[in-house]
Amino acid sequence: MHLFFRFAYASWLYIAFPIFIIILILRYYYTRQILYQFPLTDYIADRMHMTWQRPMYIFYWLRFIMLFLLVCLLCKPQLIDQKSKITVEGIDIMMVLDISGSMASFDDLKDRRSRITIAQEEGIRFVEKRYNDAIGLVVFGSYAMMRCPITPDKLMLKSMIKSIDIHNGDSIHEGTVISQAVITAVRHLQKSHAASKIIILLTDGEPSSYDFSASEAIAIAKTFGIKVYTIGIGNHGLSMREHPLFGIIQYQNNFDTHLLEEIAEKTGGKFFDAKKVQDVAKIYDEIDALETSKYQDNVFMKYYDYFIPFIWCVVLLACCEVILSTFIWKIL
Repeated sequence: MHLFFRFAYASWLYIAFPIFIIILILRYYYTRQILYQFPLTDYIADRMHMTWQRPMYIFYWLRFIMLFLLVCLLCKPQLIDQKSKITVEGIDIMMVLDISGSMASFDDLKDRRSRITIAQEEGIRFVEKRYNDAIGLVVFGSYAMMRCPITPDKLMLKSMIKSIDIHNGDSIHEGTVISQAVITAVRHLQKSHAASKIIILLTDGEPSSYDFSASEAIAIAKTFGIKVYTIGIGNHGLSMREHPLFGIIQYQNNFDTHLLEEIAEKTGGKFFDAKKVQDVAKIYDEIDALETSKYQDNVFMKYYDYFIPFIWCVVLLACCEVILSTFIWKIL
């Protein structure tokens, strides 16, 4: 195991170091020490200098070091194991998300969040709850592609989900290849060592004419023992969009209920119909009740938060300052 050190939020150091340098410059050039003049002998004057100047410098550096260590804690120090095997308690999950143009529609005038926005928000909430699971992301429209491989890194996965945008004019938003998306997800799950592997597919449309056959996708999923949970989002026919010139526009949009039911049933999964905004959250909560299993998996990097030594250093320095400031007349 090869360990390396890093700061997770190293950008804070770019702010802290200039501040420390400025403090030192101001302290050295502009701060003047308090001088006391007494009509006493040179011996007493020397004694006063020895008694009062030294504690001032000691307290100054103690506080400076404590502040520096606190900034280091703010930057989140970590040890990095660049490659290791960890025991994962959970299942392997591949989220498959429809990003076709129709996902920009909404279904409720009281809640005008688009379907893709709801899918993103509830998908992220689901990821946060599945703490021990390795999860990946496939997106699809006119073609399917891997957006994030199976990983236990939830921060990276949530970032990938948040970054989905269907308003950038990409040709991927012009179709719906449901079966191809399932096959793509299966291909990335087939080497998994988890006892349970599932796909969660969310769509609001019907398959494009050039999509693979559903029977082919089902056969491949069954070969590798992968269950497919399908979610159809939308109110079966009436969809709405907000046009900048014409206001709210209504149009027909259906998803293939029979196809989604067939894929889920024949692979051992379950079909869910999300007619309302609130239904998506309930569906993900129901899927969250899945079984778990233990297995070993390779991860590219594993991070260990390394804050306890820094905290102990700050505590010890603070105790030293309290002791010195309380009993300095006995020590010096």
